[in-house]
Amino acid sequence: MRELFDEIAGQSEANPMEAARRSSRAVQRKRFYEGAGVGETDGGYTVTLDGKPIKTPSGRMVVIPARSLAEMIAAEWNAQGEFIEPLTMPLTRFANSVVQGVVDQTEAVKDDVAKYFASDLLFYRAGHPEGLVAREAAHWDPVLFWAKDALGAHFMLAEGVMHVRQPDAAIAAARGALPGDPWMIAALHVITGLTGSALLALALFHGVINPDQVWAAAHVDEDWNVEKWGVDDEVAARKAAKLVDFNAVAAALKELRQGG
Repeated sequence: MRELFDEIAGQSEANPMEAARRSSRAVQRKRFYEGAGVGETDGGYTVTLDGKPIKTPSGRMVVIPARSLAEMIAAEWNAQGEFIEPLTMPLTRFANSVVQGVVDQTEAVKDDVAKYFASDLLFYRAGHPEGLVAREAAHWDPVLFWAKDALGAHFMLAEGVMHVRQPDAAIAAARGALPGDPWMIAALHVITGLTGSALLALALFHGVINPDQVWAAAHVDEDWNVEKWGVDDEVAARKAAKLVDFNAVAAALKELRQGG
């Protein structure tokens, strides 16, 4: 495991989760184990390769709080062929990032997510055409109404891309609804980065919308342009790659919330 990921050269205090994720790179290596399994340890579960628990590049054992999530990670290792392809193992990369860059810096990661509440995707609306305006409202307004009614976070909207200052009270209320658990806040951090919206990530965490709704809401403008102008193959490929990570982390969040 240790040789599959780079050692972290340095973690940004403002964004340790991203620093940990950037430290992972695809290294093609022959499969060196017969099979992966799940073991129990203090504080949770481990993924084992031929009975030995996987560790981060710095040598920390990867302890996973939910058995079901550990089983999903073990399945990634068992699915590998002759060569190990880390890019096909989003949950393994996620777990490595949590243990390596979040468990000791949970508040810093929470702060990094909360920064998005000052300029969230959902605040900036198209002025035209009417069809796009209506589609943005259909996908985004329910989340904003929920934030206002359930959290007391009343955010301001703007037309176009001119920055609008959000009330401190709204930002504080939304931040207060973020989880304190390192694995859960790490999942929200990834989802926020992939969607451009901490509010969508927060609504997913609280069960207000499901993963498909989050993904659709995050790509309203992009999907509108595709319908009007056609598919850009490079853009579509990047989106597909992001969707793999999104679905994996959304599934991990579900298992973590259920305590499986």
